[in-house]
Amino acid sequence: MKKLNEQEMLHRMAAYCSSAERCEQDVRQKLVKAELEPEAVSRIINRLRQEKFIDEARFARAFVSDKFRFNHWGKYKIRCELLRKEISEEEIELALSSLEMEEYDQVLMDLLKTKMKSVKAKDERERYYKLLRFAVGRGFQPAEAGACLKRLWQGGYHEEFDMD
Repeated sequence: MKKLNEQEMLHRMAAYCSSAERCEQDVRQKLVKAELEPEAVSRIINRLRQEKFIDEARFARAFVSDKFRFNHWGKYKIRCELLRKEISEEEIELALSSLEMEEYDQVLMDLLKTKMKSVKAKDERERYYKLLRFAVGRGFQPAEAGACLKRLWQGGYHEEFDMD
């Protein structure tokens, strides 16, 4: 494979950023992998930022929206992934604040109801803790998951499922 020059890589990265929201770290990884000089990498990233191909705040909002709506991730897991992508704390907070709390709680409740159907447990306590661990693994806070589970138990929803 032939090595591309800076101008060609700029065009490729512009097309890459146009196809979906990308963060600076994703673009930087591709450019480093293409074995460009560090100065060229910086120039390309600055140009992409100037021309609004890269916008960290826009990326954070899109990431939060997609991971919540399609993957049903909780705030904690989304936050960790955004930090891993080197998004600033302020932009993460702003993006997470766009989530509607009612919808957030409803997604958690639906996840727990669905998971409850497949959880095998010898008693209610074991079922409760398995569901709690599941919710925490999805990135929901233990207090949020506990509150939803409490509502499920008070509503009698858990009694529909046999113990195995």
